[in-house]
Amino acid sequence: MKSRTFVFTLITAAMALCFSACGGNSSAPAPNNAKQWMWANGADVVNQLGTYGTQGTAASGNVPGARQNAITWVDNAGNLWLFGGYGYASTGNSNLLNDLWEYSAGQWTWISGLEVGGQPGIYGTLGQAAFTNIPGARWGSVSWADKSGNLWLFGGYGYGASPAAIGTLNDLWEFTPAQQVQGQPFNPGQWTWMGGSNSTAQPGTYGTQGSPAPGNIPGARSGAVSWTDASGSFWLFGGNGVALAGDAGNLNDLWRYSAGEWTWMSGTDLSNQEGIYGTLGSSGAANIPGGRFGSIGWIDGSGNFWLFSGSGYDSTGANGDLNDLWEYSAGQWTWMSGSKTKGQAGTYGTQGTPAAGNVPGARNGAASWIDKSGNFWLFGGAGLDSADNGGWLNDVWEYSAGQWTWVSGSNVNGQLGLYGSEGIGSLQNIPGSRTLGVSWTDASGNFWLFGGTGYDWLGSNGYLNDFWQFTP
Repeated sequence: MKSRTFVFTLITAAMALCFSACGGNSSAPAPNNAKQWMWANGADVVNQLGTYGTQGTAASGNVPGARQNAITWVDNAGNLWLFGGYGYASTGNSNLLNDLWEYSAGQWTWISGLEVGGQPGIYGTLGQAAFTNIPGARWGSVSWADKSGNLWLFGGYGYGASPAAIGTLNDLWEFTPAQQVQGQPFNPGQWTWMGGSNSTAQPGTYGTQGSPAPGNIPGARSGAVSWTDASGSFWLFGGNGVALAGDAGNLNDLWRYSAGEWTWMSGTDLSNQEGIYGTLGSSGAANIPGGRFGSIGWIDGSGNFWLFSGSGYDSTGANGDLNDLWEYSAGQWTWMSGSKTKGQAGTYGTQGTPAAGNVPGARNGAASWIDKSGNFWLFGGAGLDSADNGGWLNDVWEYSAGQWTWVSGSNVNGQLGLYGSEGIGSLQNIPGSRTLGVSWTDASGNFWLFGGTGYDWLGSNGYLNDFWQFTP
């Protein structure tokens, strides 16, 4: 890759919001100082094809193709994993993808799935692992890693078992990575279809709120948000999809998956519900965020869940981008920060200085992390800047001790990427404005950002496959 050490004139452009309803041990060099971005890998221009190399073989030249709205995991060994999304495979035009990648010791390895987009799923037999099984190409799924180091994904928008049908999904998959044996053929690991349907647009089976049951299953959806609690249970909130039969839209149902069963925990079994905010800072049994997709979430050191932003319904029933911050604790929701009405501009304050009045603007499709101190971080997304203009953002925010701090990036949308030299951190470096990138936190506490839709260093916009490290 070329060095970008000289300064470019930044261009701003208002862009339409692109989200549609329709960490690891790495040998990459660390930034020299705190709060620096380092361009670690991938291209500094948009719409690049993937370089897959040989399946199962790591190589310095390997890199996933440019894409948005993929999903990620971190395994027990601290390696980073990436699956699917919408973008570029090894050839052809942009499409839905089902390729699985591992990033370890500074190199990418293509593990499973195809290097051609638009693939249907191969489900096999429910509950039985097989080398031939693979989820269909999709975007907007949710994911988690269990205590055994297995990787899980749920739903998204894409292909079930039929190559003729595309839509929202509610299939649940487990991937068991394989231990490689020197001198033996590559073992790609195995996928297991664990629940849900192999077709699209399936309604939810809610059962009784608070009661697990073998027949319960969330409806098909994309753009949900998820958490994993201390016991290893998986939690799922919202998204855009199907509630009950004949009722599709933005969702605000909260689910838990534990011991092989789903439990409907909170929210409604209806779509497009407005938020019930109650009093700022006070929990309440009736409180509930409105139906939404494209939110981000964190889990704090006490095991409480946090939800921020997304595109959905405010307290008045109006639909748009949101900047509300919620906490879920002891079975109740609390509105903690931001506005209860849509379309709010960001209040940035002074860069690096926390303040009670600071708050990121309304947005969807941001990336998020949590640091070693338990503070929450977010980057970019599609939303409103300090001047109330809509577009793609590259602002970095920290939420700590009840206050927001604008840490880096611009308070104006439409910023180009400043890449510097590959592998070298710099205070001048910053990813370009984007939405629907994906993120990890590694064992050393570094944040990682991959891809999305946004701007490269030349001012072109499209799908990205740049890979960045940020040290908080």
